[in-house]
Amino acid sequence: MSEIDTTPELVRAAYDRLGRNVAIIRERLGRPLTYAEKVMLGHLSDPEGAELEAGRSYIELAPDRVAMQDATAQMAILQFMSSGKPDTAVPTTVHCDHLIQARVGADTDLAVATDNNREVYDFLRSASARYGIGFWGPGAGIIHQVVLENYAFPGGLMIGTDSHTPNAGGLGMFACGVGGADAVDVMAGFPWEVLYPKPVGIHLTGSLSGWTAPKDVILYVCKVLTVKGGTNRVVEYFGPGTNSISATGKGTITNMGAELGATTSIFPYDERMALYLKSTGREALVDLANQRRDLLRCDPEVEADPGRYFDQVVEIDLSKLEPHIVGPHTPDLARPISRMAEDVRANDYPDEISSFLIGSCTNSSYEDLSRAADVARQASAKGARARKSLFVTPGSEQIHRTIKRDGQLEDLESIGATVLANACGPCIGQWKRDDIKEGETNSILNSFNRNFPRRNDGNKGTLSFIGSPEIVVAYSLAGRLSFDPQTDEIEAADGTRFRLTPPEPAPDVPKNGFVTSAEGYQDPPADRTGVSVEVAPDSDRLQLLTPFAPWDGNDFQELPLLLKAKGKCTTDHISPAGPWLRFRGHLDKISDNLCVGATNAFTGQTGTGVNLLTGERDVAFAKIGRHYKAAGLRFAIVGDDNYGEGSSREHAAMSPRFLGAAAVIVRSFARIHESNLKKQGVLPLTFEDLADYDRVRETDRISITGIARLAPGGTLDVTLHHDDGSEEQFRVRHTLNPDQIEWFRAGSALNLLRRGAA
Repeated sequence: MSEIDTTPELVRAAYDRLGRNVAIIRERLGRPLTYAEKVMLGHLSDPEGAELEAGRSYIELAPDRVAMQDATAQMAILQFMSSGKPDTAVPTTVHCDHLIQARVGADTDLAVATDNNREVYDFLRSASARYGIGFWGPGAGIIHQVVLENYAFPGGLMIGTDSHTPNAGGLGMFACGVGGADAVDVMAGFPWEVLYPKPVGIHLTGSLSGWTAPKDVILYVCKVLTVKGGTNRVVEYFGPGTNSISATGKGTITNMGAELGATTSIFPYDERMALYLKSTGREALVDLANQRRDLLRCDPEVEADPGRYFDQVVEIDLSKLEPHIVGPHTPDLARPISRMAEDVRANDYPDEISSFLIGSCTNSSYEDLSRAADVARQASAKGARARKSLFVTPGSEQIHRTIKRDGQLEDLESIGATVLANACGPCIGQWKRDDIKEGETNSILNSFNRNFPRRNDGNKGTLSFIGSPEIVVAYSLAGRLSFDPQTDEIEAADGTRFRLTPPEPAPDVPKNGFVTSAEGYQDPPADRTGVSVEVAPDSDRLQLLTPFAPWDGNDFQELPLLLKAKGKCTTDHISPAGPWLRFRGHLDKISDNLCVGATNAFTGQTGTGVNLLTGERDVAFAKIGRHYKAAGLRFAIVGDDNYGEGSSREHAAMSPRFLGAAAVIVRSFARIHESNLKKQGVLPLTFEDLADYDRVRETDRISITGIARLAPGGTLDVTLHHDDGSEEQFRVRHTLNPDQIEWFRAGSALNLLRRGAA
């Protein structure tokens, strides 16, 4: 099921169901409701019988649609093909945005990507046609921007196989990033299961002005809540300050809510959203939303006394908020730009910035690029140019054509900007840099969302900092991290000096309307009986899936320890993107990247460990895993805090499972990664006593017992068998519910789905 945009019929039906379910929930709970609760619980599959305890209950929801990007869609569709279903049960789209490498410029890079990825694009195109999925080809735009322009609507529920799916919260949608297996369930007509998140309220007052942008709101929130502060929580923005932020500005904020680990982030419906919907050709949806305003914001009692209804409330006066820059290496290391010079000196950050990048799914709206262009015009008038490479990534072809018509593109190019393809590019590691050497320490500044080591360019020496688009352009003119555009001057072409003024307020939407574009979109044919999807047996890009073996009924005895990870271990560390993106549809080949970025707690080295069968050291983790698999052994992984932070990529769960991971034991998990491990039949366990992490030794064998009595809320016993013959025992916890225990026993959730379709 698909359509080029969200139809009034679909939205009307969604609001009718939402109204009925909210009435049931209101009566059951007997209290006022937050907006997030209305949308989330209004999509319950069983509103009358569902257990409703935030932070403890697993709830089953019925999403209105599914969206997938090309890197994750490959594995999701391969899994869906294994389910036996003839077509998708809900409207679904695929967006080709991840596989386009940024190097020269839009036209050249797009042509190279189309040629290099032809097999994958043909697979996604034909599979979309076969199963009733809308297909957006390469160059059409980044998934989240295209969804905002065509599919998002206030009060809707969407899941997407990308962690930044919450971008649609800018239009009041409860939009969540998930793994491909979760998407397959919904595409097959089953509910989406998720832990009922606790509510966090962000109370906004005042209004933004000067250099401060919507980006600074989320950068500040990241500092307050940290990268794990949103885990199993939904972040709801409310208060009079929400009306001062455009729909796309709200999208920037909810997009980066993924950096908090939040289930999602959401804004209430208002006139700024209505304006954006009208400007993108969805006037009929505005009429429907205006009729159901009661459903599309929190109850008045919640706003009047938020402390009674939110687990935590953060107060932000937008009028006092300063522009911020975060980084390096983590999106919650934030400071106002007035303190940047001090931090550069204190931490010995490279002051000279080597590259500047704006755009991406987080900051490529008309408003964003208009404010950035304002700064560029000021510089151009003085003959000043960017000191180093300045790259611009439009979020969609619609944005690209509109800023070309209205002059913003010319303004940015006048100071030396290079326009990249409408794709993710450097934001997700698809950046071919020729200006630095591997390992060379350097600073970059961008308006993206994530800045883990190696994230943007694959270089461990790159320190990535994040700010708003206008801040990035301002800094590009000075070339230094220690610059402060609020107080410092820029050198003009004639040697005189001048100070930039804050960009003028930019319109939410173009005065003359968007240059609409559906270029690259293909609707599935009405008659799909003759459409075939083929995967070549000798392909190195695509591989049909073989079901994982079910649990054999026995405890895990003396599993060799593959890895004990120290510190931050994100999905970028477990299964990196960049050059590995080409293998996202080939589970065997991509498994060669297993944990190449993970830090070995015993050696401090990344990507290598000791093979317990041979005693050989400094061996790649994937190679060790393959050796254990060939010997008929499964293995265990031990991790630190917030293990699996970051992207929704399920390859970080599937690759360990493919090579033989039986269990992952950590201090704590990031939400999506824990769910992905469960879906693939890997036991995700947490130390009951966090100090037990320190007891794990490099050459340990690990036994996990009591699995036969696995039950919700229970514990399992772990024995460490040290190589000196001694043993230590401790307990671990899990969050598996009855359904998830059945996934484990079956070998994976897909095995159960396939069994039900047989």
